[in-house]
Amino acid sequence: MKSIAIILGSAFSTTSLKEYQISEEAIPTPYGNQKLYKVTGLARPAYLLFRHGLPHSLLPNQINYRAQASALKQVDCGALLVTSSVGVMDKGLPLFQPMLVDDLIMLDNRLPDGSTCTMFEKANPDHAHLVLNEGLFSKPLRQQLQTIAGGLIADNSKEVVFAYAGGPRGKTAAENRMWIKIGANVNSMTLAPEIVLANEMEIPCAGLVVGHKYSVPGYSNPDEEGVSVSLDRSREATRQIILRFIEKGEPVAFGNLLYRFH
Repeated sequence: MKSIAIILGSAFSTTSLKEYQISEEAIPTPYGNQKLYKVTGLARPAYLLFRHGLPHSLLPNQINYRAQASALKQVDCGALLVTSSVGVMDKGLPLFQPMLVDDLIMLDNRLPDGSTCTMFEKANPDHAHLVLNEGLFSKPLRQQLQTIAGGLIADNSKEVVFAYAGGPRGKTAAENRMWIKIGANVNSMTLAPEIVLANEMEIPCAGLVVGHKYSVPGYSNPDEEGVSVSLDRSREATRQIILRFIEKGEPVAFGNLLYRFH
């Protein structure tokens, strides 16, 4: 039976999802062991993956992205929700409200170690071109999330373009101006590698992001007290979407193509 899975960032831990019993599993992969956390007592399998480790110990450039993708493939993931906290570069978008991702910009298709962002590192009979018939973000899975989330997602008609800016350092003002010029709405140091590699594993993906600041040069962010309150509310809204996806999310068909020359 196919499973669903969620990749979570530093805002979450197993205690954030205390409504469920969660058991740790170490999945052996060609890239090393990867910890997944299985939610028990459901009609179909559901897994959590904490990208920075549990407790948080890894910077974005220290994450073993290939091990994560390989582990998700091994548990037969048929729907992956990837979450991220982001900087917002469109002043018309809200902070502290969950938003769905429609597309991404990854100017240099590389992982933080400099290697190409692919599972197909060496020539072998199974290597392939990833042909984006549907795009990196599954439309059926996004539609499912919109239905599951109800009013918790900010303006379902406005999905965002995500820009990947590898960490661990922050972006300069000039870099943020560049991202804005080429059409990005939000940016972050993660999410893109997970999405690309999962697609190469034929796993349908969706991205759910929450803006924690405006990354617009010369534009002021809200006052600190207001941010603290809104951040708590946004974390709870995201948590509720995650809980609903754990309970009601279902695998979908993979809409892209792995093209092989044989």
